[in-house]
Amino acid sequence: MVAVDLWETNAMARPISVLELTAEEEAELDRRVRAATTTARDVVRARIVLLRGEGMKQADVARAVGVSTTSVNKWSQRFERLGLDGLADRAGRGAKATIAPAVVEAVVAKAGQDAPGMRRRSTRTTAAEVGISASSVGRIWREHGLKPHLKRTFKLSNDPRFEAKFWDVVGLYLDPPERSVVLCCDEKTQIQALERTQPGLPLGVGHVRTATHDYIRHCTITLFAAMNYLDGKLIQRLEAKHTHVEWLRFLKQIDAETPDGLTIHVIADNYATHKHAAVRAWLVRHPRFEMHFTPTSSSWLNLVERFFAELTAVIRDGSFASVAALRREIVRHLAAHNDHPRPYRWTANGEDILAKIERARERLADIQEAKQEANH
Repeated sequence: MVAVDLWETNAMARPISVLELTAEEEAELDRRVRAATTTARDVVRARIVLLRGEGMKQADVARAVGVSTTSVNKWSQRFERLGLDGLADRAGRGAKATIAPAVVEAVVAKAGQDAPGMRRRSTRTTAAEVGISASSVGRIWREHGLKPHLKRTFKLSNDPRFEAKFWDVVGLYLDPPERSVVLCCDEKTQIQALERTQPGLPLGVGHVRTATHDYIRHCTITLFAAMNYLDGKLIQRLEAKHTHVEWLRFLKQIDAETPDGLTIHVIADNYATHKHAAVRAWLVRHPRFEMHFTPTSSSWLNLVERFFAELTAVIRDGSFASVAALRREIVRHLAAHNDHPRPYRWTANGEDILAKIERARERLADIQEAKQEANH
């Protein structure tokens, strides 16, 4: 960002001040010009500096960009003194806020309330209530970190042995026992073979990829999967049903595909088929299997769920004329995964998670208490 002087070839021989850009500065300015999210004024400032860096005169830059020579000179000097930081607006400049504090407080308060006649609140419904623009409502919400248009689902476990089960599973992740294998196991049930009634249209300029909203249903299948925590590889089995019979067949497959002499730690949820009498009897006869059950309503502890989320995205975008076609697609995806396995690692702090859960329980208790008082 050093200014150097060139000389015009005319008789007056006037010097032309040229901005010298580093490769990093030029790349960043070019990115700003091309990015769809860059504001119009930032694009103008970036173009000014880029053109001045090419040796173009200020008057020519002004005509090319559509601004005055004063603006070209201003942003050229700002860049010369401060670099990329000089292209940002100075703090405290611009028009002052004209929205009354009471209105701002009302906008913030309404973010946590239902809109009249509907459950979800938007910037437009709020703007109509308080008498300001929707863009102003959005700006106020952003400044206060509020996102009333979003909703996330959650479920706190009511398992009386939650903490003990939590540390049992997390302990396996943090310190896997020697001479053993840790398997995150679960079944993905009711995988539907859906055939779209018409072919989808591909992605193109000006329009997104499409798929018909209606489909033909070709039955379902269940995927049993056991993901090795250490290397990320999967042992899998596809079945038509998901009773204890199929689960037991899967355990036998795990036993056959795991080298002798290794203890098998199985992390699973509390699904009834996992604790069926026939399954428990088989486990007694195969003592190298050790079951570790996650707390109720805590499937997030089982890392195989991360893989299931990826598989769901693959299946959702497909169209399958038969269950056999669906099976082939799942087998292909599983084979590709095992060719280049990517293990998931537990990195979260257990104490922080338990503290967060405790805060959520206290908050829920306060809400329930307030509702009871309101009803009385």
